[in-house]
Amino acid sequence: MKKRKKTRNNIKYSKLVILGSLFLFVLMLVRVTQLALSDEIDDVNLQALAKKRTTTTDIIEAKRGNIYSSDGEVLAQNVSSYKLIAYLSPTRTTDPDNPKHVVDKEKTARELAPILGISEEEILRYLSKEEIYQTEFGSAGKGLTELTKEKIEQLNLPGIDFEESFKRYYPKGDFASYVLGYAKEEVSVNAENKEETSISGEMGIEKYYDSTLKGEDGYTTYQKDLRGYKIAGTNEISKEASDGKNIYLTLNSSIQFFVEQALKEAAENYNFEWFTIMIADAKTGAILASSTSPSFDPNKRDIANYLDLNVSSPYEPGSTMKIFTYMAAMEQGVYNGNETYHSGVYTTTDGTEIGDWNRAGWGDITFDRGFALSSNVGVINLIDRHLSAEILRSYFKKLGFSKKTGIELPNEATGKLNFKYETEIFNAGFGQGITTTPVQNIQALTSLTNNGVMLKPYLVEKIVDPKTKEVIYKGKREEVDTVASETTVNKIKDLMWDTVNTPGMTGAGYRLDGYNLIGKTGTAQIADENSGGYLTGASDIISSFAGIYPKDDSKVIIYASVKRPEGGNQKVIWEAIKNIVVNISKYYGTDPVSVSEDVLEEYKLTSYKNKDVTSSKASLESMGMNVTVIGNGNEIVKQYPTKGEKITKGTNIFLITNDTNLTVPNVVGLSSKQAEDLLRLLNISVKLDGNGYVTSQSIAPGSLITGGMEITLSLAPKF
Repeated sequence: MKKRKKTRNNIKYSKLVILGSLFLFVLMLVRVTQLALSDEIDDVNLQALAKKRTTTTDIIEAKRGNIYSSDGEVLAQNVSSYKLIAYLSPTRTTDPDNPKHVVDKEKTARELAPILGISEEEILRYLSKEEIYQTEFGSAGKGLTELTKEKIEQLNLPGIDFEESFKRYYPKGDFASYVLGYAKEEVSVNAENKEETSISGEMGIEKYYDSTLKGEDGYTTYQKDLRGYKIAGTNEISKEASDGKNIYLTLNSSIQFFVEQALKEAAENYNFEWFTIMIADAKTGAILASSTSPSFDPNKRDIANYLDLNVSSPYEPGSTMKIFTYMAAMEQGVYNGNETYHSGVYTTTDGTEIGDWNRAGWGDITFDRGFALSSNVGVINLIDRHLSAEILRSYFKKLGFSKKTGIELPNEATGKLNFKYETEIFNAGFGQGITTTPVQNIQALTSLTNNGVMLKPYLVEKIVDPKTKEVIYKGKREEVDTVASETTVNKIKDLMWDTVNTPGMTGAGYRLDGYNLIGKTGTAQIADENSGGYLTGASDIISSFAGIYPKDDSKVIIYASVKRPEGGNQKVIWEAIKNIVVNISKYYGTDPVSVSEDVLEEYKLTSYKNKDVTSSKASLESMGMNVTVIGNGNEIVKQYPTKGEKITKGTNIFLITNDTNLTVPNVVGLSSKQAEDLLRLLNISVKLDGNGYVTSQSIAPGSLITGGMEITLSLAPKF
């Protein structure tokens, strides 16, 4: 009976096993069916997962385009760059006599150390990593040049290899760097955990035309096996890379070099915060040169300021703006160059005093003369009598101020024309309280070299496909608007000629005999960010020059500015501009012209001693001299300059009469030599404080001269 019971239990157990096995089989069948019929399981796309595990994509990198000057000099290009790797796994070596992995780690470290510039110990740390197939050497092993690669290859070290990539290289280093900008390598990790390297523009043309220069990468997609090899007979999808386009800039390498050289010499000889120069083709608006000091080397990226001062950093332009205020009056038909006003200081209706740089003034002078003397009071009278805030603002906007020019550079600024109240309007007329950029000034000045037609400044001459050589874009002269009549243009150019080429005028420091350079100077005070007013230190200025060379059949337009020249010294900008003009003249083959005799004719001063005061004064003034009579006598007893000295139109002449009660003359605005010589003729002892031109005198003009009198003259560079 017991045996029968055991048999029944075994049968029952067997049935359970069979039923359990059947249940598990059904579950497996249901799961397989589910996997076969479903697109997603547990939010995972099965087809995509399978494809990802069996499909790989190799990127075919597009070559970044080059950047050239207009005359074909390479300014930016791609060069091969190498990453050093070391194979550590012995599995790479199948022939012991020809090892493919690092065998002698100590020797490898010892020989690589001096080439990579790191210690043997650091290299050994990389080589001593365990259970890895290969290793790299950190930043020291990346970005290696072809020359460094060759040095390492000559060592014949087993297991050492290289991965090639490309990096951006600038053959001329610190040359037009703010225009070019720079591009840098960016490393990313793709879906297959592979590193991918790309080059992207960060500043300048490299950034503005990044997609054009970069091109479009290609790829090859194929099926792979577990070892990573392509599976024979499977489909392969490929797309060829489209290389980036080459860009030719309007920059002329010779003229750019003249500018770079002038800025480097300025930095060696003078102290300043920054100095910037931009030069454009007078007939087309093409930018021929653009540079700033301090600058940077795009290969090193030693950058202190990431903004291009010629395009992205507006500042108060100062008296170069008087060009456009005068043009506004001429275009309104209200300008009379012979109309006079009283120079020196102007008091607004709210009691604010606004003065000329020579606050003592030059007496009653014409608007024409006020332009050449850079008289703020002249601009104020011009606005007060003939213009308005609306007319001035409208004309400034017509010239392109307060809006972008559209030049092909990133981060172009607009500047501002915010003026409403009387003092603000007057200040705007001579370039204070408003802000502009050099490229805006260049654009406005093109109207003076194109009979009143303003041109858009541009930087790109052409864009070329490197494979087909097809020109896919060509830059050209582009007219923006007609902003002035030919009459206005000719008059302003005459005033700019006087400013530079007439002795004693504010632009005389830029005069180059025979070169026919014309221009307008500007000196703006620097705003005090704390008080809201302006800084008053001698160096707290931005000195600018707007120039055209030559006056007739003009070749170039120049706009230059220097911030905080030490002590307000103007020589830093004078010397740079004159050197550039001389070099440009040689480059274009334009010989210096003879100076116009009717304007710059030299005279040998005769003696006026014992002659009648009235007739002598009239004679000298007819020759274009500035005559000051000292005393109320009727006969001349002394003169300055003295007999025999050479003089030209505009020279200051002082005639001392036989009056027994002579008074102290006003010598503010004279050079230290002129003032000292004149005062000594009057038996006044002179003490000089500083260098340059007289800004104030310790004894007021009109004071009676007494025996043993001594006067102290405060001097400063002439703005």
